Amino acid sequence: MKEILQKEIKKKTQIYGAAAILVAIVFSSLIFTLGTNPNLTPFIEPPIASAIQTFTNETQLREYISTNSKGSITTYRGSPLDTMFFAERGLTVDIPQEPAPSYAMEGADSGAQSNSYSATNIQVAGVDEADIIKNDGQYLYISSNDYTKNQNYVYILKADPQDPRIISKISLENNTYLAGMYLSQDSKQLVIIGSQYQFFTSDAIVERTEPMIYPHNSEINTFLKVYDISDKAYPELSNNYTISGSYFNSRMIGDYVYTVISQPTYVLENNDLILPRIYNETTVSEIEPTKIYYSESASYSDIASNYFTYTTFVGLNIKDSTQDLVNMTVLMGGASTMYVSIHNIYITYPTWTEEGQFTSIYRISINKDALNFEAKGSIPGYTLNQYSMDEYNGHFRLATTSQKQESSNNVYVLNMDLETVGKLENLGITERIYSARFMGDKAYLVTFRQIDPFFVLDMSNPTEPKVAGQLKIPGYSSYLHPFDENHIIGLGMENNTVKLSLFDVSNVNKPIEIAKYTILGDYTHSEALYDPKAFLFNKEKQLLVIPVSITQYGILPTTKEETNGTETVIAPNEGGYWQGAYIFKLTLSGFEFQGGVTHQENTNQEYYYGDYNQNVNRVVYIGNTLYTASNTKVKLNNLTDLTQIAEIKLS
Repeated sequence: MKEILQKEIKKKTQIYGAAAILVAIVFSSLIFTLGTNPNLTPFIEPPIASAIQTFTNETQLREYISTNSKGSITTYRGSPLDTMFFAERGLTVDIPQEPAPSYAMEGADSGAQSNSYSATNIQVAGVDEADIIKNDGQYLYISSNDYTKNQNYVYILKADPQDPRIISKISLENNTYLAGMYLSQDSKQLVIIGSQYQFFTSDAIVERTEPMIYPHNSEINTFLKVYDISDKAYPELSNNYTISGSYFNSRMIGDYVYTVISQPTYVLENNDLILPRIYNETTVSEIEPTKIYYSESASYSDIASNYFTYTTFVGLNIKDSTQDLVNMTVLMGGASTMYVSIHNIYITYPTWTEEGQFTSIYRISINKDALNFEAKGSIPGYTLNQYSMDEYNGHFRLATTSQKQESSNNVYVLNMDLETVGKLENLGITERIYSARFMGDKAYLVTFRQIDPFFVLDMSNPTEPKVAGQLKIPGYSSYLHPFDENHIIGLGMENNTVKLSLFDVSNVNKPIEIAKYTILGDYTHSEALYDPKAFLFNKEKQLLVIPVSITQYGILPTTKEETNGTETVIAPNEGGYWQGAYIFKLTLSGFEFQGGVTHQENTNQEYYYGDYNQNVNRVVYIGNTLYTASNTKVKLNNLTDLTQIAEIKLS
């Protein structure tokens, strides 16, 4: 018995050793979302936002930072991108990560422009989001990371099933981490965004005056590179900017890419003040204090760990390389979550005062090359991610979890001045929000502790949001996606296995789960649980695809599942590890498994872990061809029967 137990522990150590980084990232995301102060005291009303202003000179900025920053310069731990870069290189750092995006029905089709090919799964129609793969129906643009060489590549692939091949390759500098890409609407410009990390020796640290954060011997900058890809075989760098600080997030609207960068604020021992900098090919410009905005209500000098960052917003016209980069900087706490509508960027971060915990919110209006700081507000609790926020009919709506004597969940409706005009509080006592989605006059929340309360909220009256109905089922959904106006897809976990649900919300007072599919195994997981860009759905094609990993230690007995009174027999599965894409046919009748596509070479019971570089992380389609992408290859499969058409190896 002892030997069996030791063998089992050894197996699990092999499996979870490879996943330890992801666990650390998820754990640190909680730290990032909740902040670093674990003392959650009861709160009263959040502070009232004061007037927005800029500093009159450098002296005033220096004094403000020195007076109100009670934490050390290392209180700021960096951005989500920094977490992944350092963790994947085995560096022991404590850098926070965002957890693993107004409602439009385009979102129900993963942002697809038409039924002919899929696009990035976005939250807001007309607001594109950076991703590691882009698709224009003829070519695929794919990033590949070579972790052994600390280098990234971007490949342009001809997607024709009759002649699939690499057209060109863009090599990025060493020690870079790609945040994602954007593709112009005419497919003639490709934007590559990410962070670059420069490491120094101990002797060099003493001599440097540039800002540095964890690890102590590193410097972080954000790069924006625009390539002219009119000729796919010869990409040409047409614009190149570098901004000091860590990449936080970005969006593209029309021809403009808006990027948010965070940089710690501090005063050096010689009283020099470090300011944000913008570099291009020939010049370096420093953002002056008279152009840095702040709000007096952001000052919490009584909080021992209080700190500030320069949060810089930049707008880049990707079609006109002669137009200068537009920018504005706000002095605020570390950015935590971001929501972007067609006309506004909302940034939030958690803060504590003696009155308790709340979320600070900043609204920046955007209109091509115009950026304006419009409003600041605050609400109790903290937001989970971008899907916990939404702008609709002149109101900004948020779902939060707050901690008083026990946890509870709330929904707040704010006007454009970020003043609360409606609220619904104390939902799911002792639970916390695992997923949220606002869709027009409705909102959907999933809270979890032991069961999964699925809430349907009536948001038609912004001053009086209310619960319309709820459903309690085992497990939880960490991502909600519209099937149509009356049905919602849920992706989550139940008993350590991935669970897909289909909810009928046509009767808002009585939501029901009409279909369910559980991916069986001792432990199953999906990247789409925390990264919705890995979630592919198209209603017209009745297609749903997610990356899946399955760990099984022995023979899985035959089981039965029941959907709408119909039993489905799940066949036995031998032990081992499997990772790849699971393809489903999804209709209102339920989930019908079509098959799987893997890039892993060893998936039998001799192996209980796979090659991370062969993990399928994105899936797209063009016509009747499915494309699965990993760091090492792209596979083409026929959507009808999933037979393999071709394989493209990435170096």
